[in-house]
Amino acid sequence: MNEQITKCASLVKEIYEKMDASHDFQHIERVYENALTILTAEPQANEKIVRLAVLLHDVSDSKYAETKEDEDRILQALNLTDEEIQHIQTVIAEVSFNGGNELPATTIESKIVRDADRLDAIGAVGIARTFAYGGAKGRKLYDDAEEARDGMTLEEYRTKSTASVTHFYEKLLLLKGLMVTEKGREMAEGRHAFMVQFLQQLKKERDGIS
Repeated sequence: MNEQITKCASLVKEIYEKMDASHDFQHIERVYENALTILTAEPQANEKIVRLAVLLHDVSDSKYAETKEDEDRILQALNLTDEEIQHIQTVIAEVSFNGGNELPATTIESKIVRDADRLDAIGAVGIARTFAYGGAKGRKLYDDAEEARDGMTLEEYRTKSTASVTHFYEKLLLLKGLMVTEKGREMAEGRHAFMVQFLQQLKKERDGIS
């Protein structure tokens, strides 16, 4: 197991190093640590599947890749069984938020990886990643005339370039209530509270109050 994970980490690292700071290999390392923490409370989960799914979960992210060629190539290089490959691909497919159009998390492995990934989207790191991605895409910091969308289609979520602060209301502030493991919910509490505090302070500074 360790050899496969080490090889996978080496293969994916060169891909993530081409991405912006919101989805680079440091993001993967943080999600990996989150997943290991959640795993301590879910001993029945398949640790190997969780570890490999975390490493691979953004390789074919549609924001950066047009096909799943790299994901398929790496999976084939790891000497996995067909059942393991299918399981990992299912976990990856069930991780994404997709504007609220996410697939159900059907296994404990999917639940762990989903929560681990979403934990890195909130809190101090989540704030930093939001503005890193917005900067990479040339988005405004905030736009007071812009209303947060509700009930978006996946196409609407992917194609409209909203201001970074709007993204908090369309996704990040929703994630605490969407955690699917007990440990994930526990870990999300403080991070969510920090985001709320940040947005309050940002508004004060914009309004010239503090």
